This record gives sequence, C-alpha cells and structure tokens, in this order.
Amino acid sequence: MSILDLTGIAQQFGDKILYEDLELHLNKGEHLGLIGQNGAGKSTLIKIITGEQLPDEGTIAWQKNIHVGYLDQYVEVDPTLSIKDFLKTAYAADFVKEAKIGELYMEYSESMDDKLLDKAGKLQTELDQGDFYQIDTLIAEMSSGLGLDVLGMDTPLEDLSGGQRSKLILAKLLLEKPDVLILDEPTNHLDDEHVAWLSQFLQDFSGTFVVISHDRDFLNQITTHIADIEFGKLTKYTGNLTKALKQKEQFQETYMKQYAAQKRQIEKTEAYIRKYKAGSRSTMAKSRQKQLDKVERLTPPSSNAVAHFEFPYVPIVTTLAMETTDLEIGYQRPLLPPINITLRYGEKVAIRGFNGIGKSTLLKTLIEAIPKIAGEFHFPANTKINYFEQDLQWENPYQTPLQYLSEHFPKETVKELRKHLAKAGLPNQLAQEPLSTLSGGEQTKVKLCQMTMQKGNLLILDEPTNHIDQATKDSLRESLANFAGTVIVVSHEESFYQDWTDRVIEISQ
Repeated sequence: MSILDLTGIAQQFGDKILYEDLELHLNKGEHLGLIGQNGAGKSTLIKIITGEQLPDEGTIAWQKNIHVGYLDQYVEVDPTLSIKDFLKTAYAADFVKEAKIGELYMEYSESMDDKLLDKAGKLQTELDQGDFYQIDTLIAEMSSGLGLDVLGMDTPLEDLSGGQRSKLILAKLLLEKPDVLILDEPTNHLDDEHVAWLSQFLQDFSGTFVVISHDRDFLNQITTHIADIEFGKLTKYTGNLTKALKQKEQFQETYMKQYAAQKRQIEKTEAYIRKYKAGSRSTMAKSRQKQLDKVERLTPPSSNAVAHFEFPYVPIVTTLAMETTDLEIGYQRPLLPPINITLRYGEKVAIRGFNGIGKSTLLKTLIEAIPKIAGEFHFPANTKINYFEQDLQWENPYQTPLQYLSEHFPKETVKELRKHLAKAGLPNQLAQEPLSTLSGGEQTKVKLCQMTMQKGNLLILDEPTNHIDQATKDSLRESLANFAGTVIVVSHEESFYQDWTDRVIEISQ
C-alpha cells in the first residue's frame, strides 16, 4: 500500500536541472535507501518529501494521518536542557495526557460528573498501552546504543560538540517512533559500534524509512529497496544495495546493446536513403525516411563527472614528520590526558576515537588554529601542511567555486581554475553556482580541489568522506595512498583508510 506518491517532480536551480518528471512510490514497511552521485539531488528530494521545499512542478501526496519523523540536525534546541530532559521531550504528548488526567480527576472531585472519569480512563488506557511507563528504560537503552550515556545524562546541551548534538537529535527522533523515518546521512557522527547498533535498530524497525547514506555496508544491511537518482530520473530497485547495483548493471548492459543495435540500423537506413533518394528507388527511400521519422530514438548513454585528485608534493629532507610531548589540548580545560605521538616521515596514520573526544581539536591545535593548553609539538623545518577541515562553512557562501579559488589563487587564470575544478568532479556549470546552493559532496570537492592546488608534504584531513559518494571516496583513497609525504586522517569509516594507512592511533580518555 502506497503511503507516499511523488508524481511528475521537476526541480531546477539556475541552469542546473536536478529532475525532470521524477516519480517515486513509497509503500508501507519499505526500507528505502536513496542513492546517487554528489549533486544528483538526494538531499533536495528529502526536502521536497518533508515539505521543506516546493518543487517547480509535480505533486506530493501523503496518506492521511501518517506521522513523519525527519532528522533535522540543525533544529533549534534549548541549550540549558540536560541530555535526559531533552530525550524526554520525545514523549511530550504522553506527559500532556498525564497532566490532563490529573486535571480531570480534580474536576471530578468538584462536579462528580462520571463523564470526566470516562475521559480520564481512556487517557490512562492510552498511557498503559504505550511506552509511558517505560520511558526511563527506553531512554537508557537508546542512550547506550548511540553512545550518549558516556557523556553523562545530566550534561547540558550547550556543552555538547556538533557531532554529539547530532546523535542526540537522532536519538530523540528514534524514541518518537514515527510511522515514517526520513534520515539524511545518519551515520556521519557515529562510531563503528554505534553504527552497528543503529543498523540493527533500523533492520528491526516495523515502520517505513527513507535513508541517504554513502556507507555501502550500512545500506546493504538495512534496506529492502533502493532508489537511484541519475541524470534527472529516479529508478527504484527491489533488494539491498548489492542487489540493486547488479540490477542496474544488467539494465545498463541491455540498454547499451539496444542503443548500439538501433544506432547501426539507423545508420544503415540513412545510408540507403542517401544512396537512392534521387534514383529509381526514390519512392522506397521516401518510405524508409517516413519509417525512420517515426522511430523513438534511444538517447546516448550519459556519463557522470568523475573526480580525480592529485596532491602536489614538495620534497623535504627528514626522518621525523611530527612529535608531540605531553601535549594537552582543549579550550578552558584539557579534553584528554597528555598526548605523546611520534610520526616517521612518509607514514600514513588514521586517528580514531569516540565522537566529541577531541580528534578535531587535536588537528586544529597542530595547525595552530587554536592554542595548546600545555606541552609541546614539533614539525621539522620546511614542513608544508595541507589541511582539510570537515565543517562546510564559507566566509562568503554566495561566492561561486570559481570566485572562491580565484580569491585564494589570484595568479591562476580562469581557464586553469576551471580545469582544476573539472578534475575534482565539478564541471563548468557547477563552477559558476553559489557555494551555498551546492550539495555537501560538491562543497567537499571544492575544498579538496583547493588542496590539489597547494604544495605540501604533510596532509591533515578531518573526516573528508562525510559527504562524498563512493566513486569520489575511491579516488581520494587512491590519491592519499600514492602521496609521497606524510598523511594524518581522522575518519569514522574504517573501510576508507584500512588498506593504505600504516597504523591507527586510538584517542581515548
């Protein structure tokens, strides 16, 4: 039974056409993964589904009385609330019922009207049959599963990092148990064990959900259907990601054969028409031309822009890349015990640890974006650091990628800048769109493109894979593996770094 129907959806931003006549039918109980390359329009489609954005054309029809829960990581929250009190707001309607029951009993004590008792009884039954008397247990289970309990349930929201806050909002949404869950990159701020817990939760979820994720393993485990956005169209497949990609490959092979066969037939017919249109067989040639005009021609197979990264290397003579001695990091107080790390030159390491533990703070301390609290860190002379920051924040979000890079590399010609952006998977059309209108993956490509234009011998990357598609991840992985210098990467995706890093540094309290 369909609970959501998207029909004839069209969306365009400037010259960029996202969809033309897109359709999607979501049935009750389906666990749908939404996939597509960066910039295909996945997040925009989520906004259309939730009503946050209206399409240029088309209709969105929800079944009546459907409760939809959307993971909005930027929702306003009361910073003075504790973690536990915030999670209790998931049951706000139940607390209203409890208060109403008390009011009804107070009124009954004055009026002795049995109708008031009936109303109170119905509300009490709803509470008894729901989760109201298990709230503390459910909150404890959810907090443990997503790793919120280690933060302290009485911790105020204002003390949480961005990643911790995102986990908290996800936890509240899951506690609400909506009929339909809409999740956009829910694993971005989760550690491996919490991704595994969320995966099991979603597999067991009796409702319907739509999820965007670039984590292939995660999608494979949780989905029953896949919707693939490509070249403005949406194709829905039955099965998990692996099965869907096999179906897609078979479809593409069949289409290629049909296209090639039709192309050969058209070329053969056109050659016949050219040869005989003025001769004794002109009548036959005209007849074939009429037949040819009626043929519904298959469109040529399209190809997506593929990113290629090459980080320029500047040589350095040293055996040591970095050393920290009793380094203490943080803001008002140390986040971690003193850190002692020694990196050999040319070593490639991944830094891993719980979200909010201080990995990003460590990197920002090393590049001197924030001051150290105590201790020392040392880089050899002539070290050139090339840094990727995970936050997609721009001083001027209305600049285009071309304008942004031109500001940072004023000696480069526009032609050269276009070449760099195209190589990073951003064709000319996207190069002239405001940064704020680009998808998270496209904005990430702009930052990575900037890195490919700066020489360095030490690459430091903070969660570079958060928003990029699998093809871009593969390209980035290859470029980091081939880089001649030293690499430090913070990543929650073990599959991204496990085959090219020399070791993993665990950060713990």
